[in-house]
Amino acid sequence: MPEAIEIQLKKGALELCVLALLSQHDSYAYEIASRLADAIGMGEGTIYPLMRRLQADGLVETYLVESSSGPPRKYYRLSEAGRKSFDGQKEAWSSFSGAVDQIVFGGAK
Repeated sequence: MPEAIEIQLKKGALELCVLALLSQHDSYAYEIASRLADAIGMGEGTIYPLMRRLQADGLVETYLVESSSGPPRKYYRLSEAGRKSFDGQKEAWSSFSGAVDQIVFGGAK
């Protein structure tokens, strides 16, 4: 796959992926970045600006948890608006990806 297309696909799905991870459990940014790096190859540098934007948009809330190995960690959790956004994005993704699959893998006329 051409690199530019792959990057755009990842960027387009990144917010949905972060919201999906946070819908499963609260997490800190490095943990989210590690999971996304393993799953879809997204770099850590793209996660922190997104987390700040999600917080500014009211989709996530933060709280601190003491750490035995250093300073307190900032944890993120979905806000009520974040849950609604995730539900809407999940539905839109399902519809869009289903339509693309239909075109790419057959059945489209």
